[in-house]
Amino acid sequence: MRAIQIEAHGGPEQLQLVDLPVPEPKAGEVRVRHHAIGVNFLDVYHRTGLYKAALPLVLGTEGAGVIDAVGAGVTHLAVGDRVGYAARTPGSYAEARTLDSAQVVKLPDAIDFEHAAAMMLKGLTVQFLLERTLPVGGLHAGDAILWHAAAGGVGLIACQWAKALGLALIGTAGSAAKCELATRHGAAHVIDYSKADVVARVRELTGGKGVKAVYDSVGKDTWDRSIDCLAPLGLMVSFGNASGPPPLVSLPALMVKGSLYVTRPTLQTHIATRELVEDGSRRLFEMVAGGKVTIEVGAKFPLQDAAKAHVAMEARKTTGSTILTV
Repeated sequence: MRAIQIEAHGGPEQLQLVDLPVPEPKAGEVRVRHHAIGVNFLDVYHRTGLYKAALPLVLGTEGAGVIDAVGAGVTHLAVGDRVGYAARTPGSYAEARTLDSAQVVKLPDAIDFEHAAAMMLKGLTVQFLLERTLPVGGLHAGDAILWHAAAGGVGLIACQWAKALGLALIGTAGSAAKCELATRHGAAHVIDYSKADVVARVRELTGGKGVKAVYDSVGKDTWDRSIDCLAPLGLMVSFGNASGPPPLVSLPALMVKGSLYVTRPTLQTHIATRELVEDGSRRLFEMVAGGKVTIEVGAKFPLQDAAKAHVAMEARKTTGSTILTV
């Protein structure tokens, strides 16, 4: 089978098209023949070595396709099932892969492979953030939150999900076009961070109070402004490092700025069991099937052009979800 593999950490040039044996599923595993594969900043972290994994490495943790082999002991899935997944380990940038069957779910008939590959990791991420990663007292209709990179794949899902929950999501994006896109997807307000003072604008929009929670996948470049946008007892949720790892947390600063809370969650915790995967997927499929969330596939690349996908994503030239097609 064809696969995209790295033998050393570095830039997009490390992504090489190789031929590998088709893996056979072990007990408890299934093999998925991919039709589409999700591309995420998590893949960049694995490529650069920010997140450690043994080399050589096939990148990717998100995909959709058809099961063509089932290992011993698997009873909830069968050959021929249309499935999608967000995996706990890399291996998706390939025509096929085997993985733990507990991470794989059947797709509703209404969801095609490309949209499934664009939504599993990102949609499950939004689900655990907005429904499980909450400030003191939770989030309620009318509450204001701040979401960085609101026009990205995760961000556009979050804009819609937050609107469905009645939340006032204030998004940030780097251009007028991206701000307009986030607004069309349900953001209550969007700030162009290339032109406006994000902290001042957030304070203006919230009557000086600040927001109850900030959801930040950018990292180093947005850390300070994120903290400064929070209301007292607010929650800073750092769930990504697109601009590099954020600085070490200053505990005295959290005290001075209003007894703030900080958490660094990961999807891995929220897909650690079959029950968690199926619960999160059920909520995601409900939101999509019910028309409350529309999945935006912003860019498609053939598998062999995975490096071009990484270049575009890191240059922040993409909106919505980016996928590879097989």
